[in-house]
Amino acid sequence: MRRLVEKAELLVPEDLYKTNNVNIGTNRKAKLMSRFIQGIQSDGIYLFNVYQINERIRYASAFLAQFQPEKVVAVGLRRNAYAPVLKFAANTKSTPLVESFVAGTFTNPLLPSYIEPDAVLISDPLNESQPVMEAAEMGIPIIAVCDTDSPVEYVDYVIPANNRGRKSLALVYWLLAREILRIRGELLNVDEWSVKPEDFEKVL
Repeated sequence: MRRLVEKAELLVPEDLYKTNNVNIGTNRKAKLMSRFIQGIQSDGIYLFNVYQINERIRYASAFLAQFQPEKVVAVGLRRNAYAPVLKFAANTKSTPLVESFVAGTFTNPLLPSYIEPDAVLISDPLNESQPVMEAAEMGIPIIAVCDTDSPVEYVDYVIPANNRGRKSLALVYWLLAREILRIRGELLNVDEWSVKPEDFEKVL
């Protein structure tokens, strides 16, 4: 399986994944994330397989592209996720939820904030446990960017990647947006897209 995965065409050069630290995990490993881990650095930091990251971004994009744009909700409650989520939403016309999440947003129709997504894109399952649990309760598919230590019991589809780094999140969300637009037929040539990964980064 790994040999087949590594033959897949990369969405961007391998070096770009690595220079943006997308494959850099933490010094902790969740049992269910082990299959995505390729190795460990001398300092104890776990590393993801770049080709698996690439493959997962491809499949997640294809899945999300099938829904009405506004019915896809992207969640980013950690500061480094604000800009990537907002840029992703602006480019794909999806619905962003950043900074805070009101309990009951997915489960309580009496709330002003109540929404009914067809799919939820999570930036960090550990930090965004409330929207994860509510989406799971309502049977809403959950796609999540998961680090080496992320809890994934309620996640339907894992995108293994560094979900804490500013540059990593920017590149992951940029790739998801670009692929979704390509699949929809809204972007005929990805090389001509004027939006750059750095445009998805948090403004310092």
